[in-house]
Amino acid sequence: MTTTSVIQWGLWALLLWPQHLAGSTPLDCRDDLGNLSRCTSISQEKLLDRVIHHAELIYRVSEELSSLFEELFIPFPFRLQSNQAAYSCITKALPIPSSKSEVQQISDKWLLHSVLILVQSWIEPLVYLQMTMERYDHAPDMLLNKTKWVSEKLSSLEQGVVVLIKKMLDEDTLATGYSEQGVVQNDVQPEVLESVLRDYTQLSCFKKDAHKMETFLKLLKCRQTDKYNCA
Repeated sequence: MTTTSVIQWGLWALLLWPQHLAGSTPLDCRDDLGNLSRCTSISQEKLLDRVIHHAELIYRVSEELSSLFEELFIPFPFRLQSNQAAYSCITKALPIPSSKSEVQQISDKWLLHSVLILVQSWIEPLVYLQMTMERYDHAPDMLLNKTKWVSEKLSSLEQGVVVLIKKMLDEDTLATGYSEQGVVQNDVQPEVLESVLRDYTQLSCFKKDAHKMETFLKLLKCRQTDKYNCA
Protein backbone atom coordinates (compact mmCIF):
# COMPACT_ATOMS: atom_id res chain seq x y z
CA MET A 1 0.00 0.00 0.00
CA THR A 2 1.45 3.36 -1.01
CA THR A 3 1.86 6.30 1.34
CA THR A 4 -0.79 8.20 -0.64
CA SER A 5 -3.24 5.31 -0.27
CA VAL A 6 -2.65 5.14 3.47
CA ILE A 7 -3.29 8.87 3.79
CA GLN A 8 -6.47 8.60 1.70
CA TRP A 9 -7.64 5.64 3.80
CA GLY A 10 -6.97 7.61 6.98
CA LEU A 11 -8.88 10.66 5.73
CA TRP A 12 -11.82 8.48 4.72
CA ALA A 13 -11.87 6.82 8.12
CA LEU A 14 -11.56 10.17 9.87
CA LEU A 15 -14.65 11.45 8.04
CA LEU A 16 -16.68 8.38 9.00
CA TRP A 17 -15.46 8.18 12.60
CA PRO A 18 -17.95 10.74 14.05
CA GLN A 19 -20.84 8.93 12.32
CA HIS A 20 -20.32 5.92 14.56
CA LEU A 21 -20.95 8.05 17.60
CA ALA A 22 -23.83 10.07 16.19
CA GLY A 23 -27.07 8.81 17.69
CA SER A 24 -25.28 6.42 20.02
CA THR A 25 -26.63 6.18 23.57
CA PRO A 26 -24.09 6.39 26.40
CA LEU A 27 -23.70 3.29 28.52
CA ASP A 28 -21.82 4.70 31.49
CA CYS A 29 -23.45 2.97 34.44
CA ARG A 30 -21.08 4.07 37.19
CA ASP A 31 -21.89 7.09 39.34
CA ASP A 32 -19.38 9.33 41.11
CA LEU A 33 -19.00 6.74 43.87
CA GLY A 34 -18.27 3.90 41.46
CA ASN A 35 -21.67 2.21 41.87
CA LEU A 36 -23.72 1.02 38.88
CA SER A 37 -26.73 3.12 39.86
CA ARG A 38 -27.03 5.03 36.57
CA CYS A 39 -28.31 1.94 34.74
CA THR A 40 -30.47 0.40 37.46
CA SER A 41 -33.24 2.95 36.87
CA ILE A 42 -33.44 2.10 33.15
CA SER A 43 -36.05 -0.46 32.13
CA GLN A 44 -34.80 -3.93 31.22
CA GLU A 45 -35.93 -3.53 27.61
CA LYS A 46 -34.21 -0.18 27.11
CA LEU A 47 -31.04 -1.35 28.84
CA LEU A 48 -30.86 -4.41 26.58
CA ASP A 49 -31.29 -2.15 23.54
CA ARG A 50 -28.47 0.10 24.75
CA VAL A 51 -26.18 -2.86 25.42
CA ILE A 52 -26.88 -4.28 21.95
CA HIS A 53 -26.20 -0.92 20.30
CA HIS A 54 -22.97 -0.63 22.26
CA ALA A 55 -21.89 -4.11 21.14
CA GLU A 56 -22.72 -3.24 17.52
CA LEU A 57 -20.51 -0.15 17.64
CA ILE A 58 -17.65 -2.07 19.26
CA TYR A 59 -17.80 -4.76 16.57
CA ARG A 60 -17.99 -2.20 13.74
CA VAL A 61 -14.99 -0.25 15.01
CA SER A 62 -13.06 -3.48 15.67
CA GLU A 63 -13.51 -4.36 11.99
CA GLU A 64 -12.13 -0.99 10.93
CA LEU A 65 -9.30 -1.22 13.44
CA SER A 66 -8.25 -4.66 12.20
CA SER A 67 -8.40 -3.57 8.55
CA LEU A 68 -6.43 -0.38 9.18
CA PHE A 69 -3.75 -2.25 11.15
CA GLU A 70 -3.50 -4.84 8.35
CA GLU A 71 -3.08 -2.22 5.64
CA LEU A 72 -0.46 -0.30 7.60
CA PHE A 73 1.73 -3.01 9.09
CA ILE A 74 1.09 -6.51 7.68
CA PRO A 75 2.86 -7.69 4.52
CA PHE A 76 0.44 -9.50 2.22
CA PRO A 77 1.91 -13.04 2.63
CA PHE A 78 1.51 -12.81 6.40
CA ARG A 79 -2.15 -11.83 6.07
CA LEU A 80 -2.80 -15.29 4.66
CA GLN A 81 -0.86 -16.93 7.47
CA SER A 82 -2.91 -15.15 10.10
CA ASN A 83 -5.87 -17.33 9.17
CA GLN A 84 -3.85 -20.46 9.81
CA ALA A 85 -3.79 -20.08 13.61
CA ALA A 86 -0.13 -19.14 13.82
CA TYR A 87 -1.06 -17.60 17.16
CA SER A 88 -3.89 -18.94 19.27
CA CYS A 89 -6.73 -16.66 20.33
CA ILE A 90 -6.66 -15.95 24.05
CA THR A 91 -10.32 -16.95 24.46
CA LYS A 92 -9.99 -20.27 22.64
CA ALA A 93 -10.14 -22.35 25.83
CA LEU A 94 -13.07 -20.49 27.39
CA PRO A 95 -16.40 -22.32 27.84
CA ILE A 96 -18.11 -20.30 25.11
CA PRO A 97 -20.50 -21.99 22.62
CA SER A 98 -19.10 -21.83 19.11
CA SER A 99 -21.44 -23.64 16.74
CA LYS A 100 -24.91 -22.39 15.82
CA SER A 101 -26.56 -25.46 17.35
CA GLU A 102 -24.72 -24.93 20.65
CA VAL A 103 -25.74 -21.29 20.78
CA GLN A 104 -29.39 -22.14 20.11
CA GLN A 105 -29.45 -24.67 22.94
CA ILE A 106 -27.99 -22.61 25.77
CA SER A 107 -30.21 -20.74 28.19
CA ASP A 108 -30.68 -16.99 28.45
CA LYS A 109 -28.59 -17.10 31.60
CA TRP A 110 -25.59 -18.58 29.81
CA LEU A 111 -26.01 -16.31 26.83
CA LEU A 112 -25.56 -13.36 29.17
CA HIS A 113 -22.74 -14.95 31.14
CA SER A 114 -20.98 -15.93 27.90
CA VAL A 115 -21.06 -12.28 26.82
CA LEU A 116 -19.69 -11.21 30.19
CA ILE A 117 -16.92 -13.80 30.07
CA LEU A 118 -15.87 -12.61 26.62
CA VAL A 119 -15.97 -8.95 27.64
CA GLN A 120 -13.97 -9.48 30.82
CA SER A 121 -11.40 -11.69 29.11
CA TRP A 122 -10.53 -8.86 26.68
CA ILE A 123 -10.34 -5.85 28.99
CA GLU A 124 -6.73 -6.30 30.11
CA PRO A 125 -5.37 -7.55 26.75
CA LEU A 126 -6.82 -4.49 24.99
CA VAL A 127 -5.17 -2.18 27.52
CA TYR A 128 -1.88 -3.96 26.86
CA LEU A 129 -2.46 -3.78 23.09
CA GLN A 130 -3.03 -0.05 23.35
CA MET A 131 0.28 0.32 25.21
CA THR A 132 2.21 -1.67 22.61
CA MET A 133 0.74 0.32 19.72
CA GLU A 134 1.81 3.58 21.34
CA ARG A 135 5.40 2.34 20.94
CA TYR A 136 5.02 1.78 17.19
CA ASP A 137 6.95 4.07 14.88
CA HIS A 138 4.69 6.27 12.77
CA ALA A 139 1.44 4.80 14.13
CA PRO A 140 -1.32 7.19 13.01
CA ASP A 141 -3.52 8.86 15.59
CA MET A 142 -6.57 7.20 14.01
CA LEU A 143 -5.23 3.76 14.92
CA LEU A 144 -4.38 4.76 18.48
CA ASN A 145 -7.69 6.57 18.99
CA LYS A 146 -9.74 3.65 17.75
CA THR A 147 -7.86 1.24 20.01
CA LYS A 148 -8.39 3.50 23.01
CA TRP A 149 -12.06 3.97 22.15
CA VAL A 150 -12.72 0.22 21.89
CA SER A 151 -10.89 -0.40 25.17
CA GLU A 152 -12.95 2.22 27.01
CA LYS A 153 -16.27 1.15 25.48
CA LEU A 154 -15.60 -2.48 26.36
CA SER A 155 -15.45 -1.48 30.04
CA SER A 156 -18.76 0.36 29.62
CA LEU A 157 -20.26 -2.72 27.97
CA GLU A 158 -19.16 -4.80 30.95
CA GLN A 159 -21.04 -2.43 33.28
CA GLY A 160 -24.20 -2.70 31.19
CA VAL A 161 -24.08 -6.50 31.03
CA VAL A 162 -23.54 -6.73 34.80
CA VAL A 163 -26.66 -4.64 35.46
CA LEU A 164 -28.59 -6.58 32.79
CA ILE A 165 -27.75 -9.87 34.50
CA LYS A 166 -29.03 -8.45 37.77
CA LYS A 167 -32.27 -7.26 36.15
CA MET A 168 -33.02 -10.29 33.97
CA LEU A 169 -31.76 -13.08 36.19
CA ASP A 170 -32.10 -11.45 39.59
CA GLU A 171 -28.63 -12.60 40.54
CA ASP A 172 -25.13 -11.25 40.95
CA THR A 173 -22.58 -11.94 38.25
CA LEU A 174 -20.34 -14.95 38.35
CA ALA A 175 -16.73 -14.27 39.26
CA THR A 176 -15.12 -15.26 35.99
CA GLY A 177 -11.56 -14.21 36.59
CA TYR A 178 -10.63 -15.01 33.00
CA SER A 179 -7.44 -13.37 31.87
CA GLU A 180 -4.60 -14.35 29.62
CA GLN A 181 -1.58 -13.63 31.80
CA GLY A 182 0.79 -14.58 29.04
CA VAL A 183 -0.50 -11.68 26.99
CA VAL A 184 -0.77 -9.08 29.72
CA GLN A 185 2.50 -9.88 31.46
CA ASN A 186 5.18 -10.33 28.84
CA ASP A 187 8.71 -9.58 29.99
CA VAL A 188 10.37 -10.91 26.84
CA GLN A 189 10.78 -8.38 24.02
CA PRO A 190 9.93 -10.23 20.79
CA GLU A 191 11.28 -9.39 17.39
CA VAL A 192 9.47 -6.55 15.66
CA LEU A 193 7.67 -8.67 13.05
CA GLU A 194 6.69 -11.26 15.64
CA SER A 195 5.30 -8.53 17.88
CA VAL A 196 3.32 -6.96 15.03
CA LEU A 197 1.89 -10.33 13.95
CA ARG A 198 0.92 -11.09 17.53
CA ASP A 199 -0.91 -7.77 17.81
CA TYR A 200 -2.58 -8.37 14.46
CA THR A 201 -3.77 -11.77 15.65
CA GLN A 202 -5.14 -10.24 18.83
CA LEU A 203 -7.10 -7.70 16.80
CA SER A 204 -8.46 -10.43 14.52
CA CYS A 205 -9.44 -12.58 17.50
CA PHE A 206 -11.09 -9.65 19.25
CA LYS A 207 -13.08 -8.84 16.10
CA LYS A 208 -14.45 -12.40 16.06
CA ASP A 209 -15.31 -12.29 19.76
CA ALA A 210 -16.93 -8.86 19.39
CA HIS A 211 -19.15 -10.36 16.71
CA LYS A 212 -20.06 -13.18 19.12
CA MET A 213 -21.00 -10.66 21.81
CA GLU A 214 -23.28 -8.85 19.37
CA THR A 215 -24.82 -12.10 18.08
CA PHE A 216 -25.52 -13.47 21.57
CA LEU A 217 -27.15 -10.24 22.71
CA LYS A 218 -29.35 -10.01 19.60
CA LEU A 219 -30.43 -13.63 20.09
CA LEU A 220 -31.32 -12.79 23.68
CA LYS A 221 -33.39 -9.82 22.45
CA CYS A 222 -35.15 -12.04 19.93
CA ARG A 223 -36.05 -14.55 22.64
CA GLN A 224 -37.67 -11.77 24.64
CA THR A 225 -40.03 -10.90 21.76
CA ASP A 226 -40.42 -14.00 19.58
CA LYS A 227 -39.06 -16.98 21.46
CA TYR A 228 -39.95 -19.67 18.91
CA ASN A 229 -38.69 -17.97 15.77
CA CYS A 230 -35.11 -17.00 16.64
CA ALA A 231 -32.49 -18.33 14.25
